[in-house]
Amino acid sequence: MRSFPLALAAAVVSFAPLAAQSPTAVGPIGRYDVVPELPGMGRAPDTAATARRRRALLLRIGHGAVLIPAAHERDLEKDYVQDNDFRQSNTFFYFTELETQDAWLLMTARGPDSLETVLFLPPRNPGQERWTGLRLGPDSTAARLSGIATVLPTDSLDDRVLIARFRSGGPVYVPLNPTTRDDRRILDLMFGGGDARNLNALTDSMRAVKDADEIARLRTAVNVSVAGHIAAMQAARPGMYEYELEAVLEDGFRRNGADRLGYPSIVGSGPNTTTLHYDVNRRRTRDGELVLIDAAAEWGQYTADVTRTFPVNGRFTPRQKAIYDLVLGTQQAAFDSVRPGMTMRQLEAIARRYMHDHSGTLCGDKTCDDREYFNHGLGHPIGMDVHDVGFGRPFQTGTVITIERRASGKITTPITRPASTIRHTSPSTASRSSGRPRCTNHHPPAQSAASVTTVVALAARKP
Repeated sequence: MRSFPLALAAAVVSFAPLAAQSPTAVGPIGRYDVVPELPGMGRAPDTAATARRRRALLLRIGHGAVLIPAAHERDLEKDYVQDNDFRQSNTFFYFTELETQDAWLLMTARGPDSLETVLFLPPRNPGQERWTGLRLGPDSTAARLSGIATVLPTDSLDDRVLIARFRSGGPVYVPLNPTTRDDRRILDLMFGGGDARNLNALTDSMRAVKDADEIARLRTAVNVSVAGHIAAMQAARPGMYEYELEAVLEDGFRRNGADRLGYPSIVGSGPNTTTLHYDVNRRRTRDGELVLIDAAAEWGQYTADVTRTFPVNGRFTPRQKAIYDLVLGTQQAAFDSVRPGMTMRQLEAIARRYMHDHSGTLCGDKTCDDREYFNHGLGHPIGMDVHDVGFGRPFQTGTVITIERRASGKITTPITRPASTIRHTSPSTASRSSGRPRCTNHHPPAQSAASVTTVVALAARKP
């Protein structure tokens, strides 16, 4: 999303057209084999990846216990449920990849050679499952699918927490956020007089560096998102309403296996393109105008962040072309400069310098890096949240950011480049996935037979 543009992740280091992954060729991009015993999306957890994450966390703690609650199902009678009525909490998902409600994860460390994990699940209720669908219960099926050997009913949780606190000889860590702060168990631990600490700083430092499983999920989310953007570009015609383009866009997401939207879709035309978080999407487009789409799909709990600007009639005017190419060059300058050890602030300075040196008279008596036109940051981390944890940290192998440069204001309607996919790989390689057409010399999307996505691998660079 454009309020904090940084990083998006997960491109394959090779060249491959999206057409090879299109629904007509091999089926939806986000397809997978559903595990019928699993609730939610039925996507099998990567049990090896979650086990590594749990072990890494416990080794950092040394001595202590960690208690993490799963999310609760929303109340369809009371909540504004406009998409799926359940989305797992990020912390619980990170350490289990299970989409099961009202569960608890207890991890205990008594030194590097004594690490224990217990999953607590509520008992199954066949009558309730007629309404809710399948649930995971405290049995051997849950142990097999989760990769956690010890699975117990939730009514044994309190006793096990007391035992864990006594045996570990260390503090109890719990995630503190708006969804957990009113939980009775969390409150009892935090204000019961014992040593209880906030888990968030530890988990955020881990989540800031993506592992291979997370990169794969982000890659899929990116490719699904690009398919939706291309569908909207190819459908665009003057006179269409913004919500019609939104419908084509989100249909492209869903047809390719998106779990849900990563964030509310922004489809702005004409003057609406200058509003950073415009999401009303009701205006009728006009010939000669630009359309800005800032929208992405979520897949496997991870979301992309992709922005494109294009002429609704398929042809840039000379002025639109000049501004677009300036922003494209600015983004490329930033992309070419990405290295481990850099910060977003340093990368933004490079982008601003490029725009300053190449803006000519496009912005009148000012240069286009002026705050009037370059009026928000360059990018942000991406992951389970569209503005993910890790903002401000130096880049390192596994960092995922989105670079989303834009110029807006009085000079014209904004020209925004995509949130290009970037992954810092070893050794010091950055890769990008973005949908064509990327520059104004390509055939415009509304008139091209088939827009494609390429994955560009940049040369390895030293930090």
